[in-house]
Amino acid sequence: MTRASSSSKKERSGWGSLFGGCLRGGGAAGSRKVRPRPSTKHGGGGGGAGAEASAAQRLSFTDVMSTASEQELSVSLVGSNLHVFTVGELKAATQGFLDGNFLGEGGFGPVYKGNVADKAKPGLKAQPIAVKLWDPEGAQGHKEWLSEVIFLGQLRHPNLVKLIGYCCEDEHRLLVYEYMAKGSLENHLFKKFPPMLSWSTRLNIAVGAAKGLVFLHDAEKPVIYRDFKTSNILLDPEYKAKLSDFGLAKDGPEGDDTHVSTRVMGTHGYAAPEYILTGHLTTKSDVYSFGVVLLEILSGRRAVDRTRPSREQHLVEYMRSWLKDPQKLSRVMDPALEGQYSATAAHKAAIVAYRCLSGSPKNRPDMCQVVEDLEPLLNITDSEPVAYVALNNVTKKERTARRRDNEREAGNHRQSKARSPQKTIRRRPGQSEEFWVWHMPGQVKA
Repeated sequence: MTRASSSSKKERSGWGSLFGGCLRGGGAAGSRKVRPRPSTKHGGGGGGAGAEASAAQRLSFTDVMSTASEQELSVSLVGSNLHVFTVGELKAATQGFLDGNFLGEGGFGPVYKGNVADKAKPGLKAQPIAVKLWDPEGAQGHKEWLSEVIFLGQLRHPNLVKLIGYCCEDEHRLLVYEYMAKGSLENHLFKKFPPMLSWSTRLNIAVGAAKGLVFLHDAEKPVIYRDFKTSNILLDPEYKAKLSDFGLAKDGPEGDDTHVSTRVMGTHGYAAPEYILTGHLTTKSDVYSFGVVLLEILSGRRAVDRTRPSREQHLVEYMRSWLKDPQKLSRVMDPALEGQYSATAAHKAAIVAYRCLSGSPKNRPDMCQVVEDLEPLLNITDSEPVAYVALNNVTKKERTARRRDNEREAGNHRQSKARSPQKTIRRRPGQSEEFWVWHMPGQVKA
């Protein structure tokens, strides 16, 4: 064995003891309470050079899966000290997964708020947490759980949600994150959580989310997020945006490769047209999804809304042509803003969205350019707000639709009761997104 191969093998040792049977989708490795040692090479900092180094030298998902049978995978490159939890500890933290602690649900399963007590884990301070619980009947499974641990276990950036730890015990797969007090961008835009998001807050959120994608795309081992949408953008107490849910993330092309071929997976309305047609995934696929979200931020309307007239149901098809025309800007902008935004900044943001939504990937900007175009808009203020006529027909329709959404949400509220993770009831209150997997002829695996 050469010195180089010996060194490579040494670097990879550790993941087997960390996950054990979890790498193969079974076993009770989590019950052994094996804890990854902290990296001495890269700190767990919140971004900057340390974060870039962590991403640049990380192990890819392909590295992990290709050597899983040998259990020769590196913990030293994780980049942070992930904590291993038991099911019992997370039940205690969430009060038995109480309905009153229910935060929401996605393709992987329900999410609950919890609290870690002081000294419950060595090196982990008392803090609120969010616990994502795998639903065996959900759209995602063990592979997505493992992807989340591998990516977020190594990646650290101010605009990515921090993964605190995980649980792999018997059939249970749970993930533990920092708690994001303001919830998702989706809830604030479409469910009218008070207060209504101001123009400056919306623009700050767009810039923060864009910076998260820049960090992923520009790493030495690039990452394609693949599921960029408003429900995956979480907000901290200051409304700072952080990307969450890396279950569908993919390692990007390297070297001379131009794309990654994969199954078409995602959420209806956000995926780039060329990805749907060919299964070819690139960073420009994420750019298209960003354009969809930016249009949602501008308009206050969902990417797909089946409750609207047929010609208005698909937001990009309905509004994209208006984005380049300043005379039609008022048709695009969210009536809930009541004209309280900079027309100059809004028009420039609309142009960014228009370019991101180009049908040709080559004509879309990269995310670095998006940040360069959007960030200066934070400093633009017009002397007078946009002219606004209260209670015009569009505003009446919007307010009626939002009131109906709120009434549906209230009707879905349930009385709190304790239950175990095995008996989780699938609930998707107010969920309008359609998660899909499109199997194409002769397609490679995800």
